[in-house]
Amino acid sequence: MAIKPLQLNIGFNKFKERRNAERFPVDPVLLLSSMALVFIGLVMMTSASITSADNNFGNPLYYFQRQLLFIGIGLLLGYVVWRIPLQLWYTFRPALLLLGFMLLLIVLIPGVGQEVNGSSRWIRLGSFNMQVSEFIKILLIIFLAGYISKHKDALQKTTLAVMLPMLVLSLVAGLLMLEPDLGATVVIFATGMCMFMLAGVRLKVFVVMLIFAVGGFFLLAYAEPYRILRLTAFTNPWNDPFNSGFQLSQSLIAFGRGEWFGVGLGESVQKLLYLPEAHTDFVFAIIAEELGVVGALFIIGLYAVVAWRALYIGRLAQKQDQYFAAFIAYGVGSWLVFQAYVNIGVNMGVLPTKGLTLPLMSYGGSSIVMSLVSIALLMRADYELRFQYAEADKERRASC
Repeated sequence: MAIKPLQLNIGFNKFKERRNAERFPVDPVLLLSSMALVFIGLVMMTSASITSADNNFGNPLYYFQRQLLFIGIGLLLGYVVWRIPLQLWYTFRPALLLLGFMLLLIVLIPGVGQEVNGSSRWIRLGSFNMQVSEFIKILLIIFLAGYISKHKDALQKTTLAVMLPMLVLSLVAGLLMLEPDLGATVVIFATGMCMFMLAGVRLKVFVVMLIFAVGGFFLLAYAEPYRILRLTAFTNPWNDPFNSGFQLSQSLIAFGRGEWFGVGLGESVQKLLYLPEAHTDFVFAIIAEELGVVGALFIIGLYAVVAWRALYIGRLAQKQDQYFAAFIAYGVGSWLVFQAYVNIGVNMGVLPTKGLTLPLMSYGGSSIVMSLVSIALLMRADYELRFQYAEADKERRASC
Protein backbone atom coordinates (compact mmCIF):
# COMPACT_ATOMS: atom_id res chain seq x y z
CA MET A 1 0.00 0.00 0.00
CA ALA A 2 1.41 3.39 -1.00
CA ILE A 3 0.71 6.85 0.31
CA LYS A 4 -0.94 8.32 -2.78
CA PRO A 5 0.30 11.73 -3.91
CA LEU A 6 -2.49 14.29 -3.97
CA GLN A 7 -3.89 14.95 -7.43
CA LEU A 8 -5.50 18.10 -8.76
CA ASN A 9 -8.22 18.11 -11.41
CA ILE A 10 -7.83 21.69 -12.54
CA GLY A 11 -8.86 22.90 -15.97
CA PHE A 12 -7.02 25.36 -18.16
CA ASN A 13 -9.39 28.19 -17.22
CA LYS A 14 -8.07 28.03 -13.63
CA PHE A 15 -4.71 29.38 -14.74
CA LYS A 16 -5.78 32.78 -16.05
CA GLU A 17 -3.53 34.55 -13.56
CA ARG A 18 -0.58 32.62 -14.99
CA ARG A 19 -1.02 33.58 -18.63
CA ASN A 20 1.51 36.37 -18.92
CA ALA A 21 4.73 35.32 -17.24
CA GLU A 22 6.61 38.34 -18.55
CA ARG A 23 4.14 40.91 -17.18
CA PHE A 24 3.87 39.35 -13.71
CA PRO A 25 6.52 36.65 -13.28
CA VAL A 26 6.04 35.76 -9.59
CA ASP A 27 3.31 34.63 -7.24
CA PRO A 28 2.14 37.93 -5.65
CA VAL A 29 0.75 36.29 -2.51
CA LEU A 30 4.00 34.40 -1.87
CA LEU A 31 6.07 37.51 -2.55
CA LEU A 32 4.02 39.78 -0.29
CA SER A 33 3.80 37.30 2.60
CA SER A 34 7.54 36.58 2.46
CA MET A 35 8.51 40.24 2.30
CA ALA A 36 6.09 41.00 5.14
CA LEU A 37 7.88 38.45 7.31
CA VAL A 38 11.26 39.96 6.39
CA PHE A 39 10.16 43.55 7.07
CA ILE A 40 8.36 42.76 10.34
CA GLY A 41 11.29 40.57 11.35
CA LEU A 42 13.75 43.41 10.75
CA VAL A 43 11.68 45.79 12.86
CA MET A 44 11.14 43.32 15.71
CA MET A 45 14.72 42.04 15.64
CA THR A 46 15.92 45.63 15.94
CA SER A 47 13.58 46.27 18.83
CA ALA A 48 14.70 43.07 20.57
CA SER A 49 18.43 43.77 20.09
CA ILE A 50 18.80 47.46 20.92
CA THR A 51 19.78 46.97 24.56
CA SER A 52 22.11 44.05 23.83
CA ALA A 53 23.77 45.88 20.91
CA ASP A 54 24.30 49.02 22.96
CA ASN A 55 25.66 47.03 25.90
CA ASN A 56 28.06 44.89 23.80
CA PHE A 57 29.08 47.22 20.96
CA GLY A 58 28.14 50.73 22.06
CA ASN A 59 25.86 50.98 19.01
CA PRO A 60 22.12 50.35 19.53
CA LEU A 61 21.67 49.72 15.79
CA TYR A 62 24.60 47.30 15.40
CA TYR A 63 22.42 44.25 14.72
CA PHE A 64 20.01 46.26 12.57
CA GLN A 65 22.81 47.43 10.30
CA ARG A 66 24.24 43.93 9.90
CA GLN A 67 20.83 42.36 9.35
CA LEU A 68 20.02 44.95 6.70
CA LEU A 69 23.28 44.02 4.96
CA PHE A 70 22.42 40.31 5.17
CA ILE A 71 18.96 40.99 3.73
CA GLY A 72 20.56 42.89 0.85
CA ILE A 73 22.93 39.99 0.16
CA GLY A 74 20.02 37.54 0.39
CA LEU A 75 17.90 39.54 -2.05
CA LEU A 76 20.80 39.81 -4.50
CA LEU A 77 21.59 36.08 -4.34
CA GLY A 78 17.88 35.34 -4.46
CA TYR A 79 17.55 37.26 -7.71
CA VAL A 80 20.48 35.32 -9.18
CA VAL A 81 18.89 32.02 -8.09
CA TRP A 82 15.52 33.09 -9.53
CA ARG A 83 17.20 33.67 -12.90
CA ILE A 84 18.75 30.18 -13.01
CA PRO A 85 16.61 27.50 -14.74
CA LEU A 86 15.63 24.58 -12.52
CA GLN A 87 17.13 22.21 -15.09
CA LEU A 88 20.57 23.53 -14.18
CA TRP A 89 20.02 22.74 -10.48
CA TYR A 90 18.80 19.28 -11.49
CA THR A 91 21.90 18.65 -13.60
CA PHE A 92 24.37 19.69 -10.91
CA ARG A 93 22.54 18.19 -7.90
CA PRO A 94 25.22 15.49 -7.25
CA ALA A 95 27.95 18.14 -7.27
CA LEU A 96 25.91 20.34 -4.93
CA LEU A 97 25.44 17.44 -2.52
CA LEU A 98 29.18 16.76 -2.62
CA LEU A 99 29.78 20.45 -1.86
CA GLY A 100 27.48 20.13 1.13
CA PHE A 101 29.40 17.14 2.49
CA MET A 102 32.69 19.01 2.00
CA LEU A 103 31.38 21.97 4.00
CA LEU A 104 30.19 19.65 6.78
CA LEU A 105 33.65 18.09 6.96
CA ILE A 106 35.53 21.39 6.74
CA VAL A 107 33.62 22.89 9.66
CA LEU A 108 34.86 20.02 11.86
CA ILE A 109 38.54 20.78 11.16
CA PRO A 110 40.12 22.41 14.25
CA GLY A 111 41.19 25.94 13.49
CA VAL A 112 38.87 26.20 10.49
CA GLY A 113 35.49 25.69 12.09
CA GLN A 114 34.58 28.44 14.55
CA GLU A 115 33.59 27.08 17.96
CA VAL A 116 30.93 28.90 19.99
CA ASN A 117 29.54 27.53 23.27
CA GLY A 118 31.08 24.13 22.60
CA SER A 119 29.65 23.78 19.07
CA SER A 120 31.66 24.03 15.84
CA ARG A 121 29.03 25.10 13.30
CA TRP A 122 30.56 28.08 11.54
CA ILE A 123 33.26 28.84 8.97
CA ARG A 124 34.85 32.25 9.30
CA LEU A 125 34.63 34.42 6.15
CA GLY A 126 36.25 37.75 6.92
CA SER A 127 34.07 39.52 9.47
CA PHE A 128 31.19 37.07 8.99
CA ASN A 129 30.49 33.52 10.15
CA MET A 130 28.88 31.11 7.68
CA GLN A 131 26.68 28.50 9.38
CA VAL A 132 27.08 25.35 7.30
CA SER A 133 23.81 23.71 8.41
CA GLU A 134 21.79 26.50 6.77
CA PHE A 135 23.44 25.78 3.41
CA ILE A 136 23.11 22.00 3.63
CA LYS A 137 19.34 22.29 4.09
CA ILE A 138 18.74 23.79 0.65
CA LEU A 139 21.40 21.62 -1.03
CA LEU A 140 19.78 18.51 0.40
CA ILE A 141 16.32 19.63 -0.77
CA ILE A 142 17.67 20.01 -4.31
CA PHE A 143 19.23 16.53 -4.16
CA LEU A 144 16.09 14.88 -2.77
CA ALA A 145 13.84 16.67 -5.27
CA GLY A 146 16.03 15.42 -8.11
CA TYR A 147 16.13 11.88 -6.75
CA ILE A 148 12.37 11.72 -6.21
CA SER A 149 11.61 13.13 -9.67
CA LYS A 150 13.91 10.53 -11.26
CA HIS A 151 12.79 7.53 -9.19
CA LYS A 152 9.17 8.45 -8.37
CA ASP A 153 7.75 5.15 -9.62
CA ALA A 154 10.33 3.00 -7.84
CA LEU A 155 9.77 4.89 -4.58
CA GLN A 156 6.12 3.83 -4.61
CA LYS A 157 6.92 0.17 -5.31
CA THR A 158 10.22 -0.91 -3.77
CA THR A 159 11.97 -0.45 -0.44
CA LEU A 160 15.40 -0.41 -2.05
CA ALA A 161 14.68 2.89 -3.79
CA VAL A 162 14.20 4.56 -0.40
CA MET A 163 17.48 3.31 1.03
CA LEU A 164 19.86 5.62 -0.86
CA PRO A 165 18.21 8.92 0.15
CA MET A 166 17.82 7.62 3.71
CA LEU A 167 21.54 6.78 3.75
CA VAL A 168 22.33 10.30 2.56
CA LEU A 169 20.07 11.79 5.24
CA SER A 170 21.74 9.61 7.89
CA LEU A 171 25.25 10.65 6.80
CA VAL A 172 24.29 14.32 6.89
CA ALA A 173 22.70 13.83 10.31
CA GLY A 174 25.84 12.10 11.59
CA LEU A 175 28.08 14.95 10.47
CA LEU A 176 25.71 17.53 11.93
CA MET A 177 25.73 15.74 15.27
CA LEU A 178 29.53 15.89 15.34
CA GLU A 179 29.26 19.70 15.48
CA PRO A 180 26.79 19.11 17.34
CA ASP A 181 23.56 20.55 15.91
CA LEU A 182 20.50 18.54 16.98
CA GLY A 183 18.04 21.21 15.86
CA ALA A 184 19.26 21.24 12.24
CA THR A 185 19.29 17.43 12.24
CA VAL A 186 15.63 17.30 13.29
CA VAL A 187 14.63 19.88 10.66
CA ILE A 188 16.47 18.08 7.86
CA PHE A 189 14.96 14.70 8.73
CA ALA A 190 11.47 16.20 9.04
CA THR A 191 11.81 17.91 5.66
CA GLY A 192 12.99 14.69 4.04
CA MET A 193 10.10 12.73 5.59
CA CYS A 194 7.57 15.25 4.28
CA MET A 195 9.03 14.98 0.78
CA PHE A 196 8.92 11.16 0.90
CA MET A 197 5.33 11.20 2.12
CA LEU A 198 4.26 13.49 -0.72
CA ALA A 199 6.17 11.29 -3.18
CA GLY A 200 3.87 8.39 -2.31
CA VAL A 201 6.28 6.08 -0.49
CA ARG A 202 4.54 2.88 0.63
CA LEU A 203 2.82 3.29 3.98
CA LYS A 204 4.62 0.51 5.83
CA VAL A 205 7.99 1.76 4.55
CA PHE A 206 7.11 5.30 5.62
CA VAL A 207 6.10 4.10 9.09
CA VAL A 208 9.41 2.23 9.46
CA MET A 209 11.29 5.37 8.37
CA LEU A 210 9.32 7.44 10.85
CA ILE A 211 10.06 5.01 13.70
CA PHE A 212 13.73 5.05 12.74
CA ALA A 213 13.83 8.86 12.72
CA VAL A 214 11.96 9.29 16.02
CA GLY A 215 14.01 6.55 17.69
CA GLY A 216 17.23 8.15 16.48
CA PHE A 217 16.11 11.49 17.85
CA PHE A 218 15.52 10.09 21.32
CA LEU A 219 18.84 8.23 21.27
CA LEU A 220 20.64 11.44 20.36
CA ALA A 221 18.70 13.38 22.97
CA TYR A 222 19.62 10.98 25.77
CA ALA A 223 23.24 10.63 24.64
CA GLU A 224 24.21 13.93 26.30
CA PRO A 225 23.18 15.08 29.82
CA TYR A 226 22.53 18.67 28.70
CA ARG A 227 19.99 17.47 26.12
CA ILE A 228 18.16 15.47 28.78
CA LEU A 229 18.15 18.59 30.94
CA ARG A 230 16.56 20.57 28.09
CA LEU A 231 13.93 17.90 27.54
CA THR A 232 12.97 17.89 31.18
CA ALA A 233 13.31 21.65 31.78
CA PHE A 234 10.72 22.65 29.18
CA THR A 235 8.02 20.54 30.87
CA ASN A 236 8.16 22.77 33.95
CA PRO A 237 10.66 25.64 33.73
CA TRP A 238 9.37 27.05 37.03
CA ASN A 239 11.03 24.19 38.91
CA ASP A 240 14.38 25.87 38.26
CA PRO A 241 13.60 29.37 36.91
CA PHE A 242 17.09 30.76 37.57
CA ASN A 243 19.10 27.95 35.97
CA SER A 244 17.89 25.29 33.49
CA GLY A 245 14.46 26.90 33.13
CA PHE A 246 15.66 30.51 33.00
CA GLN A 247 15.40 31.16 29.25
CA LEU A 248 12.00 29.55 28.87
CA SER A 249 10.55 31.16 32.00
CA GLN A 250 11.63 34.59 30.74
CA SER A 251 10.07 33.82 27.36
CA LEU A 252 6.78 32.85 29.02
CA ILE A 253 6.86 36.07 31.05
CA ALA A 254 7.10 37.95 27.75
CA PHE A 255 4.01 36.15 26.45
CA GLY A 256 2.15 36.89 29.66
CA ARG A 257 2.99 40.59 29.56
CA GLY A 258 1.84 40.93 25.95
CA GLU A 259 -1.76 39.84 26.57
CA TRP A 260 -4.06 40.45 23.57
CA PHE A 261 -2.61 43.59 21.97
CA GLY A 262 0.88 43.87 23.44
CA VAL A 263 2.65 46.51 25.48
CA GLY A 264 3.58 48.49 22.36
CA LEU A 265 6.41 48.48 19.85
CA GLY A 266 9.72 49.07 21.59
CA GLU A 267 8.20 48.75 25.08
CA SER A 268 9.38 45.23 25.89
CA VAL A 269 10.93 44.71 29.32
CA GLN A 270 12.23 41.20 28.64
CA LYS A 271 14.62 42.45 25.96
CA LEU A 272 16.44 44.48 28.65
CA LEU A 273 18.94 41.63 29.10
CA TYR A 274 16.39 39.42 30.89
CA LEU A 275 15.68 37.09 27.96
CA PRO A 276 18.89 35.60 26.45
CA GLU A 277 19.13 35.48 22.63
CA ALA A 278 16.09 37.74 22.32
CA HIS A 279 17.02 38.82 18.78
CA THR A 280 17.85 35.33 17.47
CA ASP A 281 16.12 32.22 18.82
CA PHE A 282 13.54 34.07 20.94
CA VAL A 283 12.48 36.99 18.76
CA PHE A 284 8.96 35.56 18.62
CA ALA A 285 8.62 36.03 22.40
CA ILE A 286 9.41 39.73 21.96
CA ILE A 287 6.83 39.89 19.15
CA ALA A 288 4.26 38.40 21.51
CA GLU A 289 5.21 40.85 24.27
CA GLU A 290 5.15 43.99 22.14
CA LEU A 291 2.39 43.09 19.66
CA GLY A 292 0.37 40.67 21.78
CA VAL A 293 -1.57 37.57 20.81
CA VAL A 294 -3.00 39.37 17.77
CA GLY A 295 0.46 40.17 16.43
CA ALA A 296 1.74 36.66 17.16
CA LEU A 297 -1.25 35.09 15.36
CA PHE A 298 -0.64 37.38 12.39
CA ILE A 299 2.94 36.09 12.10
CA ILE A 300 1.76 32.48 12.39
CA GLY A 301 -0.78 33.24 9.66
CA LEU A 302 1.91 34.61 7.35
CA TYR A 303 3.89 31.37 7.67
CA ALA A 304 0.70 29.43 6.95
CA VAL A 305 0.29 31.48 3.75
CA VAL A 306 3.85 30.61 2.69
CA ALA A 307 3.08 26.93 3.32
CA TRP A 308 -0.16 27.18 1.33
CA ARG A 309 1.53 28.78 -1.67
CA ALA A 310 4.37 26.26 -1.61
CA LEU A 311 1.89 23.37 -1.63
CA TYR A 312 -0.18 25.08 -4.32
CA ILE A 313 2.84 25.55 -6.58
CA GLY A 314 3.97 21.99 -5.90
CA ARG A 315 0.56 20.54 -6.78
CA LEU A 316 0.35 22.51 -10.02
CA ALA A 317 3.84 21.37 -10.99
CA GLN A 318 3.02 17.75 -10.13
CA LYS A 319 -0.17 17.95 -12.19
CA GLN A 320 1.93 18.97 -15.19
CA ASP A 321 4.54 16.22 -14.55
CA GLN A 322 7.13 18.80 -13.49
CA TYR A 323 8.24 16.64 -10.58
CA PHE A 324 11.55 18.36 -9.84
CA ALA A 325 9.80 21.74 -9.53
CA ALA A 326 7.05 20.12 -7.47
CA PHE A 327 9.39 18.63 -4.89
CA ILE A 328 11.53 21.76 -4.74
CA ALA A 329 8.32 23.54 -3.72
CA TYR A 330 7.35 20.82 -1.25
CA GLY A 331 10.84 20.73 0.25
CA VAL A 332 11.23 24.48 0.64
CA GLY A 333 7.75 24.89 2.09
CA SER A 334 8.21 22.00 4.51
CA TRP A 335 11.59 23.26 5.71
CA LEU A 336 10.68 26.91 6.26
CA VAL A 337 7.33 26.33 7.92
CA PHE A 338 8.41 23.33 10.02
CA GLN A 339 11.41 25.25 11.36
CA ALA A 340 9.27 28.34 11.96
CA TYR A 341 6.67 26.44 13.94
CA VAL A 342 9.31 24.55 15.92
CA ASN A 343 10.87 27.89 16.85
CA ILE A 344 7.46 29.25 17.83
CA GLY A 345 6.76 26.10 19.85
CA VAL A 346 10.07 26.50 21.69
CA ASN A 347 9.22 30.13 22.49
CA MET A 348 5.82 29.09 23.83
CA GLY A 349 7.22 26.26 25.94
CA VAL A 350 5.53 23.39 24.09
CA LEU A 351 8.84 22.08 22.64
CA PRO A 352 12.32 21.78 24.18
CA THR A 353 14.93 24.40 23.29
CA LYS A 354 16.68 23.52 20.02
CA GLY A 355 18.63 26.62 19.03
CA LEU A 356 16.76 27.16 15.75
CA THR A 357 16.22 30.57 14.22
CA LEU A 358 12.86 31.89 13.04
CA PRO A 359 13.23 31.85 9.21
CA LEU A 360 13.07 35.24 7.49
CA MET A 361 12.84 37.02 10.86
CA SER A 362 15.62 36.12 13.33
CA TYR A 363 19.02 37.79 13.32
CA GLY A 364 21.68 35.78 11.54
CA GLY A 365 23.46 36.10 8.21
CA SER A 366 23.36 32.48 7.08
CA SER A 367 19.75 32.06 8.17
CA ILE A 368 18.30 35.13 6.46
CA VAL A 369 20.37 34.69 3.30
CA MET A 370 19.45 31.05 2.79
CA SER A 371 15.82 31.69 3.71
CA LEU A 372 15.61 34.32 0.96
CA VAL A 373 17.45 32.05 -1.49
CA SER A 374 14.97 29.25 -0.77
CA ILE A 375 12.02 31.59 -1.40
CA ALA A 376 13.67 32.60 -4.68
CA LEU A 377 14.01 28.94 -5.66
CA LEU A 378 10.33 28.43 -4.88
CA MET A 379 9.48 31.47 -6.99
CA ARG A 380 11.57 30.06 -9.84
CA ALA A 381 9.45 26.91 -9.80
CA ASP A 382 6.34 29.11 -9.92
CA TYR A 383 7.81 31.24 -12.73
CA GLU A 384 8.53 28.23 -14.92
CA LEU A 385 4.93 27.08 -14.45
CA ARG A 386 3.68 30.56 -15.37
CA PHE A 387 5.89 30.58 -18.46
CA GLN A 388 4.67 27.10 -19.41
CA TYR A 389 1.02 28.17 -19.14
CA ALA A 390 1.73 31.41 -21.01
CA GLU A 391 3.22 29.43 -23.90
CA ALA A 392 0.34 26.97 -23.85
CA ASP A 393 -2.14 29.86 -23.89
CA LYS A 394 -0.42 31.40 -26.92
CA GLU A 395 -0.66 28.10 -28.76
CA ARG A 396 -4.32 27.72 -27.79
CA ARG A 397 -5.12 31.24 -29.02
CA ALA A 398 -3.21 30.68 -32.24
CA SER A 399 -5.15 27.51 -32.96
CA CYS A 400 -8.54 29.21 -32.45
